[in-house]
Amino acid sequence: MDAIATTAFVPGSFDPFHNGHLAVVEAAASIFGRVIVGVGHNPEKPSGLFTPGERVDMITASVGHLPTVRASTFTGLVTTAAAAVEASCLVKGIRSGSDLDTEMVQANTNSRTGGPQTVFIPAVGPAALVASRYLREIGTHGGDISSLVPEPVWNAMQVKAEQMKSVHATTGVLE
Repeated sequence: MDAIATTAFVPGSFDPFHNGHLAVVEAAASIFGRVIVGVGHNPEKPSGLFTPGERVDMITASVGHLPTVRASTFTGLVTTAAAAVEASCLVKGIRSGSDLDTEMVQANTNSRTGGPQTVFIPAVGPAALVASRYLREIGTHGGDISSLVPEPVWNAMQVKAEQMKSVHATTGVLE
């Protein structure tokens, strides 16, 4: 299938980027001429496990085999960020019915307020039902998530887990 010569914007926090995200980006790259993975950042909230810049670096390393894909950060509204890169659509991955319910409300709101249409890509494969929040918890406690994240993310998670070894043994509170 030849890709459509248009730009798709794939927004998210990607903290961390995992194989489910990668599958959605790969599918989008096979459909659209250019794909921008937008790492959302709200400066009024804590950054998360990885800084937005670290996330962009991990995504860039993870999608190196996809020449039409690039990653960048954005702040503010997804629709404004999509317009800034001249995206004609938003791409969202759907893992389950509850994802679809949430994403349909967002898609309708975005469309009704002048944003681009949303294209849903179903999550399929072994990493389809993965959530970043669980990977953060498992990975920072030294758990093996290597089968669920691209190699650059796995390497970064191991560094973070090493940094997090200062967890107080009795309270579980980070020092």
